[in-house]
Amino acid sequence: MFESLSQRLSDTVNRLRGRGRLTEENIREALREVRIALLEADVALPVVKALIERVKVRAVGQEVLKSLSPGQALVKVVSDELTTVMGVANTELNLAATPPAIVLMAGLQGAGKTTTVAKLARFLKERKKKRVMVVSCDVYRPAAIEQLRTLAEQVGVSFFPSEVGQSPVDIAKAAIAAARREVIDVLLVDTAGRLHIDEAMMDEIKALHAALDPIETLFVVDSMTGQDAATTAKAFSDAIPLTGVILTKTDGDARGGAALSVRYITGRPIKFIGAGEKTDALEPFHPDRLAQRILGMGDVLSLVEEVERKVDQEKAQKLAEKVMKGKRFDLNDMRDQLEQMANMGGLAGLMDKLPGMGNLPDNVKSKVNDNELKRMVAIIGSMTKKERRHPDLLNGSRKARVARGSGTQPADVNRLLKQFMQMEKMMSKLSKGGSKGLMRQMRGAMKGMGGMGGMGGGMPPMR
Repeated sequence: MFESLSQRLSDTVNRLRGRGRLTEENIREALREVRIALLEADVALPVVKALIERVKVRAVGQEVLKSLSPGQALVKVVSDELTTVMGVANTELNLAATPPAIVLMAGLQGAGKTTTVAKLARFLKERKKKRVMVVSCDVYRPAAIEQLRTLAEQVGVSFFPSEVGQSPVDIAKAAIAAARREVIDVLLVDTAGRLHIDEAMMDEIKALHAALDPIETLFVVDSMTGQDAATTAKAFSDAIPLTGVILTKTDGDARGGAALSVRYITGRPIKFIGAGEKTDALEPFHPDRLAQRILGMGDVLSLVEEVERKVDQEKAQKLAEKVMKGKRFDLNDMRDQLEQMANMGGLAGLMDKLPGMGNLPDNVKSKVNDNELKRMVAIIGSMTKKERRHPDLLNGSRKARVARGSGTQPADVNRLLKQFMQMEKMMSKLSKGGSKGLMRQMRGAMKGMGGMGGMGGGMPPMR
């Protein structure tokens, strides 16, 4: 998400960052570039105008022109105003109601609404420790009801059955009664979508809203529709009192116009963003963190939270104890590390949250993909248990067998073994020299990365 916008804005602010002084002409030129970048990202025109005007007022004032480092000051102003447009801070779901708290999900067909219901159910169950029930009021598509039933089983939440031919309002009322009997904390109500906004659709959602009186009414919208997402959300918010928006398919949206337009156009906060097909691919929306990512500053806070949540702490502890005792790091350990990385969204997902990655050349970024991770796991999986514990056994004929078994070439096996040896060496240093030994290794590695788009130059020294 935001690749094209991030690249243009990063180029613009980088040109200004090194200048000792900025003039009004410099700033006008930079804002022209920012304006073009926003329009190309399919941000709605009223949003572009408002954003540019707010940045301009602050930029030509004391805050930037009189600053000791005006380039840096302008970057902060742009970051602040992007954050303001998207909503300043994360707005959490309001579930403060007599159980069950009812959450009504609305949206057009094809926006990923049913999948998002399952993702939100999993989020509430795992991270908020809530008892959740889901129900489908989409009586026009039997497949939608079955899809929600299957997804509910996958994420381990209650499913209230419904059938084609029933009244959506009757289904919803029966689901509320069942949720009360089962002492459910949150009831998620999936509704029918249409291919476009029509009167019948609006009448039905209004009737459901009146019958349910939900504490949250969330509009699910496909971010890849750009500024049309904001227009559609506005039409819904005029019909029923929306409390928030969920943006879906953000992993396929290189422009990001929807995220920058929805809050401004509707006045409703973006509460979550969905990025991927898996049921864990739903994250709270943090405008400040996203603004930093747009400007190439990374999102270290989200990365840390993701590590804490997705890394298998027990495995990590066992590996740490093994290494500190001086036991040999083997290919089983390496495979565990690779699988943990894949769980966190792979290399591309990690890179997106690391500061300075926007400065990497396109040809370097294009080579970073998760196929390499999968290939490495497949190679290790094709080895025998003994070979994984004792990689020295891997002679030419064994490597050829492993390559055939994993659908790779012997050269790929050699490359993996070389990477393993580097990891093993680092772990050995850690066991001998403790954390200081590892820090020395990392410092050397960072120096070696100094030529990659200036990444190494800005790193503080490690002590």
